[in-house]
Amino acid sequence: MQTIEEKPLEKMDILRPFRIGDIVEGQVVGIGRSSVYLNLGPQGTGVIFGREFKEEKDQLKGVEVGDNIAAKIVELENDEGYIELSLREAGREITWEKLREQKATEGLVKVKVVGANKGGLLADVFGVQAFLPVSQLSQEHYPKVEDGDAGKILQALQAFIGEELEVEIFDLDPKEKKIILSERSKERRKLKEILSQYKAGDVIEGEITGVVDFGAFIKFGGKEEEIEGLIHISEIDWQIIDDPSLFLKIGDKLKAQIIDISNNRASLSLKVLKEDPWKETAKKYQKGDIVTGIVTKLNPFGTFVEIEPRIQGLCHISEFGTRKAMEDALKVGDTNKFEILEINPEEHRMSLKLATTKDAATPESKETKQEPEEKLPE
Repeated sequence: MQTIEEKPLEKMDILRPFRIGDIVEGQVVGIGRSSVYLNLGPQGTGVIFGREFKEEKDQLKGVEVGDNIAAKIVELENDEGYIELSLREAGREITWEKLREQKATEGLVKVKVVGANKGGLLADVFGVQAFLPVSQLSQEHYPKVEDGDAGKILQALQAFIGEELEVEIFDLDPKEKKIILSERSKERRKLKEILSQYKAGDVIEGEITGVVDFGAFIKFGGKEEEIEGLIHISEIDWQIIDDPSLFLKIGDKLKAQIIDISNNRASLSLKVLKEDPWKETAKKYQKGDIVTGIVTKLNPFGTFVEIEPRIQGLCHISEFGTRKAMEDALKVGDTNKFEILEINPEEHRMSLKLATTKDAATPESKETKQEPEEKLPE
């Protein structure tokens, strides 16, 4: 009969005394109704019996004298003088060693998806449950839910239950019995090769494949070498954007510039291909100017104010003292006068404060009145 377990992790040195926890291999020399005896060489005879026998009864059912079995030492000498062994514990040790080897070689393994939660997929690897996070799914399988709704993401992940995926062991912790999988290893190798053809500054033509709350995915390259990059929400336009779906739709075809390639990822920008509206602000506005602005958003740290299309300044909450005071003074959609405290076109930053009645006076009222010219006597 074939051995019922794989060979041990390494041959035990017969010159070293056995220790509890060692994985040993022995030849079956006797079989009882609820026990199996193994010849462990000069250091004695081992026995699998009691609970250890019952828990692995099905696996031991076909064992015959002469078969070799790998087992783990759980007791060096029992009352009858035998070395007590565990087949189950040995199986676990061997399984984790296989997992360690699999990770070290970065080999791919096929796993069956057995469950899903909002964070990712559950799978079985060599009989041990493992986790495949959403972030480690391939671009093909990544749930591109437009509004980022957790319920929709879970629904998309549940569609994979029962499917087989080819993954790599990304991380594992035998003590915590945790295994993290990644489906992106094969993809990473391909991406690395494809991305080597591009560099920061290249302008590509692509198609939007997904819009999420933090930006949009854009597909570019040839059919055989097609890849996806990310346009972060901050790179869609020069103005402040809260909802990328108001600016981009799946299927949109457009040009974008690669601004960074790192960690096998391409980051792209749409706004760098557009005229920077802040270039002219230094000519138009100066510190101390009183400007008219529309309140666009109230945040815990202050109020965003649109001075002109695509140019927004921030009225910091410290100008009001408390959030309640800020919310009492300003409402979204309100038009107010503001004083420019600081302007930095290079950093696209303008600091404002709500102008007082005196500050907001018309330019004419702020000008120094000239004395009438003195008439010379005729």
